[in-house]
Amino acid sequence: MASSNDFKALRKIIIDQFTLGRDSLHGPDHWDRVGQIGERLCETTGGDLTVVRLFSLFHDSKRFNEGHDIDHGARGALYARTLRDKHFTLDNEGYEKLFYACTWHTFGRLHEDPTIGTCWDSDRLDLWRVGVYPRAELLCTAAAREKKMIKWATGLVNY
Repeated sequence: MASSNDFKALRKIIIDQFTLGRDSLHGPDHWDRVGQIGERLCETTGGDLTVVRLFSLFHDSKRFNEGHDIDHGARGALYARTLRDKHFTLDNEGYEKLFYACTWHTFGRLHEDPTIGTCWDSDRLDLWRVGVYPRAELLCTAAAREKKMIKWATGLVNY
C-alpha cells in the first residue's frame, strides 16, 4: 500500500460491500481496533505492518452473520484476491501470509510466523467487545501475552 489515502479508499470499498452494516460486532469499528492493536504489536513482534493492516480489513469482511460462520475468513481472503493489484499492492509472500491469516483466524490455532501471529493476536485481543477474556494460550506472540498489552487493548472497547 502506498499511502494512508490508499488505505482509506480501500477501507471504504470494503465497508460499502459489508452486508452486516457499520454497527456490526464484526464490522468497521472492530476492524479499526484490530488495526490499532496490530500496529502496536508490530512494534515488538516484527510482523509485516502492511499485511497486518490489510488483515484488519479483510478478516471479517465477508461474514454472513454475527454468529457461527466458519468460512467467513476464507471468503475474506478470496475477496482480498479480487482487490489485489487494483486497490492495493502486496508481494506474493505478503499475500500468502494475508490469505493464510484470514482463512484460519477463527480456528484457535497458533503460528510462529510473526506476521500471521500478529494478525491473529490483534483479532483475539479485541474479544473484549463480546465479553471474552483473551486466553494467553491462544495468543501467538509474547508481546500480545503481556499484561500491559492486554490492558491497553481492552481500553479500546467502548461498552
